[in-house]
Amino acid sequence: MSGPHRLRVIVPVLAAALATGCSSVGDLTGAVAGVATGAVTGNPALAAGVAIGVSAATDAGAKYVLRNWQQAEQDSIAATIGAMPVDAQQRWEIRHPLPYANEHGWVRVVRVIRTPLAECREALFSVDDDARQQRAWFLTTACRQPAGWKWAAAEPAVPRWGNLQ
Repeated sequence: MSGPHRLRVIVPVLAAALATGCSSVGDLTGAVAGVATGAVTGNPALAAGVAIGVSAATDAGAKYVLRNWQQAEQDSIAATIGAMPVDAQQRWEIRHPLPYANEHGWVRVVRVIRTPLAECREALFSVDDDARQQRAWFLTTACRQPAGWKWAAAEPAVPRWGNLQ
């Protein structure tokens, strides 16, 4: 496959990757790598192997980054909860190194739970979507640990959480 023909294949694939967002990035980068390898080597088996490898590595890397971002968001909310008295309301926000999935909202501590094992606080927090002018509220629990306040709620991964999954 010559240069102009490769571009006719690669450019639409890259455009699709940008349009579909994070969920398809691994598959699309694998496809681009496979097409490029197949075009250079002419070996379809090698191209398929490269495509699968690149897709898996990209997916694993993206999931690692998103898990770290999720933990940073939860730590930000938990630290805000720990610093507040009951019935107080305060803003929270997280800014990531890349300008993507920066979130913000409000936190309100609704009760303190003291047991011989731990001190925890139950709180409502919002995630504000400024573009849509929407605010979604969620309930969580944060508990004091030696290193500070940490997120204590185990939630199933459901779409309503967006990037906080």
